[in-house]
Amino acid sequence: MATDDRNILELLKEELGFIEKGGYGRSVRTPWMPKSTFQDSLTCINYGYPYRAHPCNECHLLDFVSPEHHGKEVPCHYIPLNETGETIEDLEAEDNEAKLEREVRVWLRARIKEIEEERGTQAIARAGKAEVKK
Repeated sequence: MATDDRNILELLKEELGFIEKGGYGRSVRTPWMPKSTFQDSLTCINYGYPYRAHPCNECHLLDFVSPEHHGKEVPCHYIPLNETGETIEDLEAEDNEAKLEREVRVWLRARIKEIEEERGTQAIARAGKAEVKK
């Protein structure tokens, strides 16, 4: 269970913005070093730490990972991104950065939409309950 107190909707929106601005492109300073989706952005609860200060089971992204992959070194790389079940791990192995970023963008937009719709439905339900109490 995630103990990360950050808002998952805001995290996903920030990740999408980061990717759309070229966030995972190669660094000018270290072009030989590949970037790691989620790990090399503020989405990662361990971003900026030289070691893992927090276990991955504290991260919101674990909610999108099937239980059999929770024990992996980087569990968020096992989030199924599309209908065929391709993951970041799979797409990194293909070494097709454009496809990886495209699939992650599509996945992020879909999750953002789902969460916004769910929260909208919950807000309507709460408003209806409040109206009934009057």
